[in-house]
Amino acid sequence: MNVKQSRRGFLQTVSVLACGAATAGAVPAPAVAQEPIAKVGGSYLKVSLNAYSFSKMLNDFNKHRGAGISLMALLEFCAKNNFDAIDATGYFFPTYPEVPPDEYVNDFKRKAFSLGLDISGTGVRNNFTTAEAPTRIEGVQHIKQWVEVAARLGAPVLRVFADTQIKGMSWKDVAKGNSREQVQAWIVDALSQCAEHGKKYGVIIGVQNHGDFLQTGDQLLSLVNAVNSPWCGAIVDTGYFKSDDPYRDMAQVAPYAVNWQIKQSPMGQDSDVKTDLVKLIKIVRASGYRGYLPIETLSPKAKENYDAFTVVPAFLKELREAIAKTA
Repeated sequence: MNVKQSRRGFLQTVSVLACGAATAGAVPAPAVAQEPIAKVGGSYLKVSLNAYSFSKMLNDFNKHRGAGISLMALLEFCAKNNFDAIDATGYFFPTYPEVPPDEYVNDFKRKAFSLGLDISGTGVRNNFTTAEAPTRIEGVQHIKQWVEVAARLGAPVLRVFADTQIKGMSWKDVAKGNSREQVQAWIVDALSQCAEHGKKYGVIIGVQNHGDFLQTGDQLLSLVNAVNSPWCGAIVDTGYFKSDDPYRDMAQVAPYAVNWQIKQSPMGQDSDVKTDLVKLIKIVRASGYRGYLPIETLSPKAKENYDAFTVVPAFLKELREAIAKTA
């Protein structure tokens, strides 16, 4: 499949999926400053596990609150379930927020290799919407440090946030009256510095739409386009678009995706509305995406009996079936 055919097919798919979007609430297309990622050879998909699916157990182990599970042991779970890769989220490394020692990184890489697993990415916490400049500066330094960890791991993408991750607070709360335009300028400045460091070490900065600053495809693309660097791209979180049609947003951002987060619901972790995985994978394929699809299962707040050892394999089976049906 040539690039022109892939692009034409993607535009046709978006047109179908966005049918009816011209009604009230439709979002105008942003001014594009950055070209979609060039694709060759058609879509090719591999499945990864985002370690956050085991968040409580990983934290229990690291904080000595019971048996839990270690990041090393999670590699064995991935191998037993035939994942292609693991997304080893930074804050489950025992030393986080400090970077792990070389010995731990090397042991983790060696074990992953021996189990036939790639390391599809890693991620950190940061807050770039805050009016507190020292916090933003600290966030940039933190990301730069973990860019170097990602390079040592062989992880091609480092996942970061544009938004505040302070529970119960919005970007407007932490921005302290500053306009959206001013806040985006702060984020762009910070991400641009991170992307330059990523370029130096061969690690792409992936911006995840997780929070209330990036609620739509337009908003995510506006930010990525403003950074305008091949070392900064979109991570499409399928469970965090806050619009009347999340699939439209996914289709809009898909050509710019450097990675994904495949969630069980497009409406958030507490929703009973299941992701239409066949529809989603058709969007992914239409964009020509070649790479990893990390799955991230979440514990609904209303349920206390979340068992990752059961939920993850079940969701993995559903995703594999959708990939097979759309091949």
